[in-house]
Amino acid sequence: MPVTSQLFRGFPRAKLWGSFLFPCQRQPPCRPTSHRPTSSQPHPIWPTAMPVRGYRRSPDLHSYNLTPPQVNSILKANEYSFKVPEFDGKNVSSVMGFDSNQLPANAPIEDRRSAATCLQTRGMLLGVFDGHAGCACAQALSERLFYYVAMSLMPHETLCELESAVEAGRPLSPILQWHKHPNDYFTREAQTMYFNSLRTYWQELIDLSSPGESLGPREALLSAFKRLDSDLSLEAQVGDANSFLHYWVLRVAFSGATACVAHIDGSDLYVANTGDGRAVLGVQEEDGSFSAHTLSNDHNAQNENEVARIQGEHPPSEKKTVVRQDRLLGLLMPFRAFGDVKFKWSIDLQRGVLESGPDQLHDNEHTKFIPPNYHTPPYLTAEPEITHHRLRPQDRFLVLGTDGLWETLHRQEVVRIVGEYLTGVHQRQPLTVGGYHVTLGQMQGLLAERKARASLAFQDQNAATHLIRHAVGNNEFGAVDHETLSKMLSLPEELARMYRDDITIIITQFNPHVVGHQRQGGES
Repeated sequence: MPVTSQLFRGFPRAKLWGSFLFPCQRQPPCRPTSHRPTSSQPHPIWPTAMPVRGYRRSPDLHSYNLTPPQVNSILKANEYSFKVPEFDGKNVSSVMGFDSNQLPANAPIEDRRSAATCLQTRGMLLGVFDGHAGCACAQALSERLFYYVAMSLMPHETLCELESAVEAGRPLSPILQWHKHPNDYFTREAQTMYFNSLRTYWQELIDLSSPGESLGPREALLSAFKRLDSDLSLEAQVGDANSFLHYWVLRVAFSGATACVAHIDGSDLYVANTGDGRAVLGVQEEDGSFSAHTLSNDHNAQNENEVARIQGEHPPSEKKTVVRQDRLLGLLMPFRAFGDVKFKWSIDLQRGVLESGPDQLHDNEHTKFIPPNYHTPPYLTAEPEITHHRLRPQDRFLVLGTDGLWETLHRQEVVRIVGEYLTGVHQRQPLTVGGYHVTLGQMQGLLAERKARASLAFQDQNAATHLIRHAVGNNEFGAVDHETLSKMLSLPEELARMYRDDITIIITQFNPHVVGHQRQGGES
């Protein structure tokens, strides 16, 4: 078996003001969404109007009536669950398992997800990636970022053993054990290039370290994020003799993606966030209710520190143009992201790379577009903001979600929904009607509906599916109803993105007994 296939064995195949720069040409196997009309027309990157970001509910949607089984089929098409053995032969795990799911709004979906166990070091890695201007960059992150993190965590001796094995042509021990849905895929044609870039990185780690040394999780995450983004840029500049690969590396670099990644080792939880994905901890209080503890900051215009950071990195003359209409240079919503070289490279470099690129690019005027007021690049970074949290017994679960989730549900509501699902205990809140005038008969109907909902709460076997059902199907009273779900899930693709974004969720459940023991007695 070739070295590259051994190392990568086990892994399967608008943020931006506009839609696709490079429409994804490959996508996972068909899902049960044949009720949606499809379109073969490419989307422009700079349309004349911004996508509507309000997630409106309207009785006039052009949609179909779906039966409950059809709704369930759509919601469950991409769900995945993994249960972690309490003892894996080396360590007692603080993670009981995780549930994940995705619901597309874009066609094809631009979000990606990854989950893996580190085999040469310790801990689990979980991440959600939100692509924009196409899915290529998010796809590359889902395949590559965890390898960079795993290499960064390895001690000097293990890296030397890895390099010696490659030099001698010996089989390599697996680096990661991937936990993936069958629809998740990998870019087979790019594996050799990916391996060569990764090997260059671990060779540099060897040169920069000494025997007995290794990076801590914070330093490893920071190094991995920055290095992979640098490699995405370098690969696009160098190109490839293979025309497909040359086009692919440009698709990756000119599209973009945010990343929210968690590394969990014992009771140590690290979250590395680049962009507007979010990590929220579900904490169970003494009365059994759940509260939300946010472990990441959104990198967008709503974050005053981010606005100040970007303005401080450029001359005072650009203060009014670097952030316009709550977007970077008036175009990009996240203020940190991978790829997006249009916001990082000089104008001369962009033109040079595109002029020497494949013929597919020469007729695409959108690729030649330069953002307005583009004077002092780079304007964008992939450097993550890293948070460390020492797990406690009351920390019951972690929700990683792309912004499609957080734009539809408040974090406290997310934690309540998940907490009640996992514990089976429903905290009955006073029934509210959101300012609507209701009759006594309508109120009686709402109470009856809530009672019926409680008995049906566990129709989902996956916590992420249950959460998506609420995110998409809540009506004006905050209750999930079939009519709303049916309408939102049957929207034609040209309308779906106007009402919501792609949603990707990973919910990780912790073992409070193991966490408590690790805190009291320390870890071996």
